[in-house]
Amino acid sequence: MSYQTLTLTHEASVATITLTRPEKRNAISTQMIEELLAALAEIESTAARAVIITGSGSAFCSGMDLDALKNLAQQSPMQNLEDSKRMAKMFRRIWSYPKPLIAAVNGAAIAGGCGIATLCDFTIAVPEAKFGYTEVRIGFIPAIVSVFLIRQIGDKRARDLLLTGRILTAEEAKQIGLVNHIVEPDKLMDAARIYAAALVESSPSSIERTKRLLTESAAAEVDAALARAVAENASIRATADFREGLASFLEKRRPIWPGK
Repeated sequence: MSYQTLTLTHEASVATITLTRPEKRNAISTQMIEELLAALAEIESTAARAVIITGSGSAFCSGMDLDALKNLAQQSPMQNLEDSKRMAKMFRRIWSYPKPLIAAVNGAAIAGGCGIATLCDFTIAVPEAKFGYTEVRIGFIPAIVSVFLIRQIGDKRARDLLLTGRILTAEEAKQIGLVNHIVEPDKLMDAARIYAAALVESSPSSIERTKRLLTESAAAEVDAALARAVAENASIRATADFREGLASFLEKRRPIWPGK
């Protein structure tokens, strides 16, 4: 199919998805979510044995698109719920994808973008890359990604990142297990291809079965947690704090929190 927010290329047994909204710092839109899901489905039906996800321009993915953020305040409860389900579907798909996913993080990976980068099986980053779940800073809630983050780095570290919304350097992200390797920018894609080449050398059946083993045993617990997270993600948008956080972010000022 034809894509507007990303490109999909194939080289031998490796597929590469490149997010292509550099003028928006590859921010997540409804269209991007739908196209990313479609690209993953398309790759699954091909002979590709590994997938690289990267970004164009200076950022990997800066989180939710600004225009989408502006629309949130006008959405109905049902629209907010559907929006939350869509994001959960994307993260769940990345987490359980049958082929190995390698994130080549070329710059900032923030909020939802951080989720895409760190839910891949392998995450390679340039030294300048930044990571963070910044939702609490705008009155939002990192509900959906928390389901996976706790499993990745543990409760204490997840609390640190999710409650503070602080930004991590690539080195700190590596220290806590969100990043596998840090490489110089001119070596990033080569490093991702080396990972992919090593994966292609192994049995495709063994890789797929191992990935299924890693996810299926946890699937029921993850899905139950995701259902709660989707509801929280939608309901926070009806709060005064969310409206103030969103307005202050868009107006580039410090928020004055109502506290409710």
